[in-house]
Amino acid sequence: MARSAEFNDRVRRHRKAHRTYRLVITIPALGKIVLVLTAATVAACTPTERQTMVTVADARVHKAQMVDIGDPGDSPGDLFVFDQPLLDAHGNNIGNNSGVCFRTRVGHSLQCQWTLTLNNGSIQVAGREFDQGTSDIAIAGGTGEYAGIRGYMESVNNGDGTFTQTLYYHSGIQPASVTGR
Repeated sequence: MARSAEFNDRVRRHRKAHRTYRLVITIPALGKIVLVLTAATVAACTPTERQTMVTVADARVHKAQMVDIGDPGDSPGDLFVFDQPLLDAHGNNIGNNSGVCFRTRVGHSLQCQWTLTLNNGSIQVAGREFDQGTSDIAIAGGTGEYAGIRGYMESVNNGDGTFTQTLYYHSGIQPASVTGR
């Protein structure tokens, strides 16, 4: 009885998926260490393509609240706490932009951490935010569909109470069952 081409193809894919790879590393003090990986393990770690998302933090109505610490007025150590609408590039409300910044240098910059909360998860960012111009902020992590996210965000103070936030990122490592491999 002859096997069908489809059956043979499934057998080949199964064998390939369960192939074992050995990596031998020699460390003088420890001797040889053998690392064994299967193709299934390697296939389960498939990074996604780079993606871009543009959001606008709208601080026109819900301005950051200053918590004055130390010298009166804007001074190092002061806190700025915010919870503002998050808009897409067309001005539609897509979530919240919430966080805190510490003043590090008056008239220059703050050290910030905040969360972009969206319907399908959240993205946490942290880094130095300049009072003017463009700031590159690290993407620290995410939840929901953004679990395992990595990359950075360009934040631009538009001078009108809004901040354009362009995220350049890769999603987390997708399990093989999600990528279809």
